[in-house]
Amino acid sequence: MSPSIRPRTTEDLHACVDALATVHASDRYPVDWPSDPGRWLTPSGLVEAWVVVEGSDVVGHVGLSQLDAATLEAPLTRAIGTPVGPVGSITRLFVTPQGRGHGHATRLLDVVGTKAAALGIPLVLDVSDDGHAAISLYERAGWRRVASARAEWLNAAGENALLHYYVGPGAARKPAQSE
Repeated sequence: MSPSIRPRTTEDLHACVDALATVHASDRYPVDWPSDPGRWLTPSGLVEAWVVVEGSDVVGHVGLSQLDAATLEAPLTRAIGTPVGPVGSITRLFVTPQGRGHGHATRLLDVVGTKAAALGIPLVLDVSDDGHAAISLYERAGWRRVASARAEWLNAAGENALLHYYVGPGAARKPAQSE
């Protein structure tokens, strides 16, 4: 059976936590294992989440959260223009080691992009500087880095994490043409 992407259900949550544990063991994502991983996978503002399923195994996950435009970092607001409504954010994107190399992460990004477009909301995300594979994925997919800043939480090295802020391919304001 070929892998499929579908909306996450409450019945999927246990399998998502198991998949996240596999990712955490191999990549240390998230850096600190949450006390309630099911709740961590269901953050405040979550609009919808999707899973990649191979057979009966969840091998990938992504969420679309809705942010209040007033809470955005200033560089994101400048990059997308001052939004008049909510902004979408990619959240909790991961693919298990056994699911990698098949384009699942790219397909998950596409699913979120399609949903955000249908809702008429621009997309943003942030990623830690030590997420090299994720950064490569986002940049290959056309995301544009607009700012970087130190986070309040610590990375695996015990330092304040360096976060990079990105705007989605359809969210970036076009540069002004000089005449």
